[in-house]
Amino acid sequence: MTMRDYSLTGASSRLAQEQGLASATWYQTDIPRKTMKALMKRSDGPAIRDTAIWLLCLVSFAAALYLTWGTFWAVPVFLCYALLYGTASDSRWHECSHGTAFKTPWMNNSVYYLASFMVIREPKVWKWSHARHHTDTIIVGRDYEIMGHRPTRVLRHILAMVGLPQTWGTLKSLVRHASGRLSPDEQSFIPEMEHNSVFRTARIMLALYGLSIGLAVGFQSWYLALIIGPLPAMAGVWLAYVFGLTQHAGLAENVLDHRQNCRTIYMNPVFRFLYWNMNYHIEHHMFPMVPYHQLPALHQLMKEDCPPVYHSTWSAFKEVVAAMWQQRKDPEHYVRRELPQTPTADTETTTMAAQTA
Repeated sequence: MTMRDYSLTGASSRLAQEQGLASATWYQTDIPRKTMKALMKRSDGPAIRDTAIWLLCLVSFAAALYLTWGTFWAVPVFLCYALLYGTASDSRWHECSHGTAFKTPWMNNSVYYLASFMVIREPKVWKWSHARHHTDTIIVGRDYEIMGHRPTRVLRHILAMVGLPQTWGTLKSLVRHASGRLSPDEQSFIPEMEHNSVFRTARIMLALYGLSIGLAVGFQSWYLALIIGPLPAMAGVWLAYVFGLTQHAGLAENVLDHRQNCRTIYMNPVFRFLYWNMNYHIEHHMFPMVPYHQLPALHQLMKEDCPPVYHSTWSAFKEVVAAMWQQRKDPEHYVRRELPQTPTADTETTTMAAQTA
């Protein structure tokens, strides 16, 4: 079965532009401007608190791993540390890429670059990639971050649970960028003025990863290898990958209504802390400049205009797996979300379906 063309320079990209799906106008729930202005107000306090808790937990589990080294207890301690390292860093990377987590820019940038290193993601490339993801969410040929390619490649998703495709892909792109080259897809969304910055950042990141690996080898220390660098990122990425799949996978492609290609999920407090409230994903995509700590309040204002909320991560993930399994043989299959009949829901004029060949 032929894989769809998800490249940003091929036939799907041209088709998306011809059909008016590129940089188009999206549906938005009607919220009073004064209310939205209040929700968009940035503050350092919540992010400082949550970042301090996150870093304190990382240090505490790193210390506990040292104290339990050589015993059975080192295994569960490391697995907890890896989740804080490989999953929590992913959500911190994401929110700080929007510049909304903190009010103070240097705080945003500091956490963004730290989290980018931890999650093995190039900060300059993914900042522009994520901007395109929000402009053209799940538009085939335009969105560089579509995880649920059709037909489904089952083995790739299994390997991604331990970070193998992502880490290998980043390593290749770091080498390419360090040598001063961008892929055709990258050239389509990274402005020319940023190219030298991408190359310089790649060289710095390669040096830092080389240093972390060199220290572990030089000191012949598995402990160092497990607290910094690729190993804890790969060991802890599985939950971030599950969260990522529940955002969009199995839903409609090529629609201009985030209620049809995003999921909002109720999560327990631990998951919400690790995920920084990105479980409110319809809300985040419809109004991406609202800080993470205001998303629960935004949800209350929007929920009557949105499809039913998933009541757990498991219920959403089961739907994703079932849909992706069917998409192995039927790439046209997707989960149709029931939209409420509200005065603001004019789906005929605000959504467009254009399945690509």
